[in-house]
Amino acid sequence: MNGVRIEGKIPAVLRTIMISYPEGDEKEIEHELRVNQLVDLNGRPLPLPLPTSRMIVYRVWKVSTRQERHTEEVTCHLELVTRPELEAIGRGRS
Repeated sequence: MNGVRIEGKIPAVLRTIMISYPEGDEKEIEHELRVNQLVDLNGRPLPLPLPTSRMIVYRVWKVSTRQERHTEEVTCHLELVTRPELEAIGRGRS
């Protein structure tokens, strides 16, 4: 777990950002995500409009934070976006 040290407080807090896939797998990422943001398989934000509806896309549906002594873990929970939803996004309707 790499994490990011936040120095503003004494002692420093180790902050880790995780993505949680619908299947239950988790992966650490280096950047923060927002609710309703569309991301690729690796948790990277996708630019809109999407280039095609034939891709695997996840939506951040919940962000939760768990704090313990000197650590903070942010988990971005993902849901799979269906193909009809992707096609609607591609046509400008969401």
